[in-house]
Amino acid sequence: MAALKKGRNASATSKPWRSLALILIAIVALTGGMFASGHTTPRLGIDLAGGTSITLAAVPEAGQESAINKTNMDTAVSIMERRVNGLGVSEAEVQTQGDRNIIVNIPKGTNSKQAREQVGTTAKLYFRPVIATELAGGGAAPQPSATGEPSADPSGDKAGDKATDGAGQEATDGSSASADPSASATTQGRAVTDALKADASPSPSDKASPSPSATGGAADDSDAKLQAEYAKLDCTKESVRATAGDGAKATESTVACGQNSQGQWQKYILGPAAVDGTDVDEADAVLNTTSGAGWTVTMKFTGEGSKKFADITGQLAQKQSPQNQFAIVLDGEVVSDPYVRQALTGGNAEISGNFNQQSAQELANMLSYGALPLTFREDSVTTVTAALGGEQLQAGLIAGAIGLALVILYLLFYYRGLSFIAIASLMVSAALTYVIMALLGPTIGFALNLPAVCGAIVAIGITADSFIVYFERVRDEIREGRSLRPSVERAWPRARRTILVSDFVSFLAAAVLFVVTVGKVQGFAFTLGLTTVLDVVVVFLFTKPLLTLMARRKFFASGHKWSGLDPKALGAKPPLRRTRRPSAPAQTKEA
Repeated sequence: MAALKKGRNASATSKPWRSLALILIAIVALTGGMFASGHTTPRLGIDLAGGTSITLAAVPEAGQESAINKTNMDTAVSIMERRVNGLGVSEAEVQTQGDRNIIVNIPKGTNSKQAREQVGTTAKLYFRPVIATELAGGGAAPQPSATGEPSADPSGDKAGDKATDGAGQEATDGSSASADPSASATTQGRAVTDALKADASPSPSDKASPSPSATGGAADDSDAKLQAEYAKLDCTKESVRATAGDGAKATESTVACGQNSQGQWQKYILGPAAVDGTDVDEADAVLNTTSGAGWTVTMKFTGEGSKKFADITGQLAQKQSPQNQFAIVLDGEVVSDPYVRQALTGGNAEISGNFNQQSAQELANMLSYGALPLTFREDSVTTVTAALGGEQLQAGLIAGAIGLALVILYLLFYYRGLSFIAIASLMVSAALTYVIMALLGPTIGFALNLPAVCGAIVAIGITADSFIVYFERVRDEIREGRSLRPSVERAWPRARRTILVSDFVSFLAAAVLFVVTVGKVQGFAFTLGLTTVLDVVVVFLFTKPLLTLMARRKFFASGHKWSGLDPKALGAKPPLRRTRRPSAPAQTKEA
């Protein structure tokens, strides 16, 4: 029995060192991982590092209010995130807020302005055949040359872009005649009317067959209205460009504006959408050095999109310019209008022309990520400068330092020697929090924003509260007349239960707040939950073992007046010891 008891005591003696060694190994391992990853500081949020925050609101189309649902919102978030990150903007954040808002946080960087422009371009992407086009200020639009190469005319740019198949093969049917700028308005109007009639097709949903006269009358009225709208369309005015083609459905012809690389605005009449943006599987900007075409944009279509694209390019190849062009329309604006001379089959196509790396990458991103399932409007744009973010971070750190100093002063005044155990525990908790935040930045995209800093400040009080609960339990045991070492062990089970319940309530509140909120408030909830979990780890693996070891030191065990455990200062009761009374058998033996 003696040997067994001695073995148990030896095991108990080694436990505090085992726990302290475990938490020390964890700190060293996490710190090593932080330096190995190259991220030695926490990633800062947009309100601290500076940048732009954009709030987008989903706008339902006529009769499609039910389209604003969680599935479509999540899809839009995914597409926007890929679109922004495709520009090389690192650490951008895109997340939903409520049931119809999306917040886009773009950190300050070289491509942040460009990213903002593309994020704001949130309408659906369509491929529409070009029926007519001309410069907004009057005159013929730039046209492709007969050789199929981009026009050498200084006014030409996008009209010189051409679409070929994936291998770069192009059919030359000799039908690429340039429009005559001197043609009369009557001749041009007749050509547009003929093109509109040729492009019109009855809707498959029309079960009843209207009379030819009625159909022709309605079509003539629609064509006349469209031509009138086209005639008065002034794409040089921003207010006009913003409303061009508003209300037009994908199955209807419409007008649109587009800008060429020379900064000139063109206006268009476009036919019904032949290919939807969702039919594009992927698009990339490629430097074509073999053919000397320079930067090109390659497209790969889905199975259904391949058939649609082959059909429309086959039809356009039989027409003369500009009806052999198709316009890529995003947010009502023509971003490219290449021409074709053959049906492009096989599901692959390449757009070549006057591209540089930036313009090719922009078009590729629009093709890849421009087909959003919903239409959005820009509700608000907030720009935070790095200087303002630095001031906020400094203010947050000062507030945290003041809070920590007040806690330390209180511990020193009330607990004296015990306060050094609490301060050491706070330092361990702070080190773990810092290292983990630095590692969470590159792993899960966690960004330390101002609310997260507030959560860390609040956590100081939660951590200190755990120490106070344990210390007071120990002091209660000493007041009952027990010595320090038994008091430390007897107080732990009751203190442990209280600490776990308190931390569970804090963690539950943080979890609920994280789930029901969005945006920066989630940073506060995440930090609060993280520090609450770390509080349990530190109390169990550091504070309790350290106090167990300190209880064996004479300074604490003897109840020194500066230890914070002086029995006299705590009003301890005298030891509860009973004196033995003479037993009856002893009296009998004496008699």
